[in-house]
Amino acid sequence: MTVGVLALQGDFREHSAILRQLGADPLEVRLPRQLASVNHLIIPGGESTTIGRLLALYGMLEPLRARAGRDLAVWGTCAGAILLAREILDQKQGGQPTLSVMDITVRRNAYGGQLNSFELPIDAPAFGEGPLHGVFIRAPLIEAVGQGVEVLARLPDGAIIAARQGRLLATTFHPELTADARVHRYFLEL
Repeated sequence: MTVGVLALQGDFREHSAILRQLGADPLEVRLPRQLASVNHLIIPGGESTTIGRLLALYGMLEPLRARAGRDLAVWGTCAGAILLAREILDQKQGGQPTLSVMDITVRRNAYGGQLNSFELPIDAPAFGEGPLHGVFIRAPLIEAVGQGVEVLARLPDGAIIAARQGRLLATTFHPELTADARVHRYFLEL
């Protein structure tokens, strides 16, 4: 298995560090030829509009769309979840380049801006026993899921914060900013 971390913008270094702790040798993906050599890819948190534009600029949108969920397992955290979504609410005027491969609807910055970022324990049995430490930074919210999408975690108020559709995984929080590697381990098993 070759696992890549999209390294165009965002917190890709943190994902790479956790993958190394799990014994993987992650490839930082910046070009289409690097993308072609991985079978697992993490799209990190960061700025979804910027990451989408860079994917388009470097010619990776179409290759990603063609492989995502098929011969390429893809996990999007925060901004990455936005890029995976088929529908994005509260988009900036003119929209943004996205992959549109996962049957979820997300709302950008659902909890407000940077000052409204928060942390709390998450009950997510799909990732293992005991609560996860949830870090939400200008986080999106998964407002709806289509058929074939499994909800993996919710906030106490019922808000969806993690979902899976086959080999596609979306989390609206940042597991890479904690010392807990359970979500990364889960992803590597897809």
